[in-house]
Amino acid sequence: MKTPICDFVDKYISSGISRLHVPGHKGISFLGCENRDITEVFGADVLGEAEGIIAESEAIAAGLFGTYRTFYSTEGSSHVIRAMLILAAQCFPRHGKGRPFTVLAARNVHKSFIHACGLLDLDVEWLYPDGDSGLNSVCSCPITAVQLESVLSGHSGDLPDAVYITSPDYLGTVSDIRGLADVCAHFGLPLLVDNAHGAYLHFLKEPVHPIDLGAVMCCDSAHKTLPVLTGGAYLHIAAHPACCAGNAAKGSVCPGPELPERLAAGARHALSVFGSTSPSYLILQSLDLCNHYLSDGYKKRLDETIRSVNNLKKQLSAPGFSCLPSESLKLVLSCADAGLLATHLRQHQVECEFTDRDYVVLMFTPENTEKDYAQVLAALETLSANESIDARQSTARGIRLPRLPRACSIREALLGPAEMIPSRSALGRICAVPTVSCPPAVPIAVSGERFDEKALDLLELYGIREVSVLKEG
Repeated sequence: MKTPICDFVDKYISSGISRLHVPGHKGISFLGCENRDITEVFGADVLGEAEGIIAESEAIAAGLFGTYRTFYSTEGSSHVIRAMLILAAQCFPRHGKGRPFTVLAARNVHKSFIHACGLLDLDVEWLYPDGDSGLNSVCSCPITAVQLESVLSGHSGDLPDAVYITSPDYLGTVSDIRGLADVCAHFGLPLLVDNAHGAYLHFLKEPVHPIDLGAVMCCDSAHKTLPVLTGGAYLHIAAHPACCAGNAAKGSVCPGPELPERLAAGARHALSVFGSTSPSYLILQSLDLCNHYLSDGYKKRLDETIRSVNNLKKQLSAPGFSCLPSESLKLVLSCADAGLLATHLRQHQVECEFTDRDYVVLMFTPENTEKDYAQVLAALETLSANESIDARQSTARGIRLPRLPRACSIREALLGPAEMIPSRSALGRICAVPTVSCPPAVPIAVSGERFDEKALDLLELYGIREVSVLKEG
């Protein structure tokens, strides 16, 4: 498998050339990686207008993932999410409707989606889970194909212009992407997927990557589950998205078979609108080298890892730990004292990916060793003598993201004059910039929504003491 970006840098290092260009370290070692950290010098291609070695590497990635086109980002899935929304608005406009481009989105979106909608002045209609389905967490918002069909069929007025789903979510819940894509196809709508946690899904024995299942576009955070430096991400465009299948309802705005080419033609511009003109060449090399990694026995190593994770889940379930169903590379523990459990794990040399009051999330890849699995098991086995941590009692506190009234558009709130106030003083005030940490980066209140008592209770539950609100008057 070729690695054209890495090969170019190898030759550049060995050439002995004088680096009279940025960056300022000039290839001299401070951290140890500086000699490989170059800029877009002659022959290195330009990410925003790639037609050389970067384009060649992206084409290799597209072949590995089975996409129409794959584009690199060195600024994470947040960057790609913004680009996806630009592309959707360009290729699926409903002209003459007298309203902004509207996205129907499951409510557990990452805050980067909110920021993108504000900057692009897009409108959002929220999807919430039916009844008590799903986990009790702000992270989880399972939407079924039946529910989506019902919402779109019973929609009063104009239909939304696109559907947006986060899958897998932070707790490892995987949506029925094929079913959702088929519903979207019937209505001629594009399905966009935040697949930040699922870059590996195409390489399972039965591929379940969103692009395999009918989504039009998705983002992958390569660095989350693949051996890529932090910030490495993909924008994937499907060759055969479900909405181009020809079974769309009357009035479809799907451009048809030419859609993949139209999306690909606009992708570089969409990424450039929000992207840096100084992309990290270290991250580009990491993405390039990952192509070789994926082609060299990765599927076998992935399968072995999944078996190890499943075995660990069985070992923990036997003594009574609550291991929740989740995507293959996550171990999700539910207990009444999740915060204390995470602290206990840390004290025993295990650092988790995410914890809140109810859940602890551990993420594995083929790069984890047998020592890592043994260390998790040993740390949890010591809890039998620690009565201060109730780690075997699963909890269900009825946590749901509140359905708050909207007072103004996301853009008006996000860009308006704001102030920070104590959360308990926010009753009736309008959320400006969402206050939420990452992970999970799922806002309790969205820009433009008015805080109510339930929202304030949830802020307190998650330890958020201050919020950003629009200034009054």
